[in-house]
Amino acid sequence: MPVLMIATYNEDGTVNVMNAAWGTMFSRNEVMLNLTETHKTVKNIKQRKAFTVSIADADHVTEADYFGVVSGNNYENKFAKSGLTATKSEHVDAPIINEFPLCMECEFEKYDDCGVVGKVVNVSADEKIINGDTIDIDKVGAIAFDPYTHGYYKVANRVGEAFKDGLKLK
Repeated sequence: MPVLMIATYNEDGTVNVMNAAWGTMFSRNEVMLNLTETHKTVKNIKQRKAFTVSIADADHVTEADYFGVVSGNNYENKFAKSGLTATKSEHVDAPIINEFPLCMECEFEKYDDCGVVGKVVNVSADEKIINGDTIDIDKVGAIAFDPYTHGYYKVANRVGEAFKDGLKLK
C-alpha cells in the first residue's frame, strides 16, 4: 500500500502530519483516505476544509514512520520534532511538506463510512522528479507499506504498460 503523508494545520496554526497507508485515488481528481474520526488529522481536515497528501519517499522513511507512531492527539507539535519543513499551499488551507517530492493539495468534500474524500485542486512536484512534462515515478523514491511484515519497500522500476501488455493475451 502507498505510504501517504496527510498534512493539516492544527487550531493554533502549527503543522500536523500523519502516516496513512489506507488511501487511494477515488476518481481522477479525488482521493479517499480510510481514517477514523478519532484522528487529530480528521478533526483538522473538517475544521480547515483542506489537507495535503504527499507521497512518502525512501530518503525520509524514518520521519514517515514517526508520523505514524506518534499521535497528534497525544503529542503537541510532533511536526517540529521531525526536523522537516513546510510551506503553506497557495491553493488550500494546508501545509506542503517541503522534503517530500510529490504532493496533492486537496479540498475537503465529505466524511462518510469510508473516511475522508477530498478533491485534488493542485499537484506540486519537486523539479528533481520531473522528466519533460511528466513525473518520473522512479525519481520519486516512493515507499510502500506491507502490513503483513510491517516493512517499508521502495517502489521503483517500471515493469509494464497498463492497458496494453494484457492485450497480448487477447
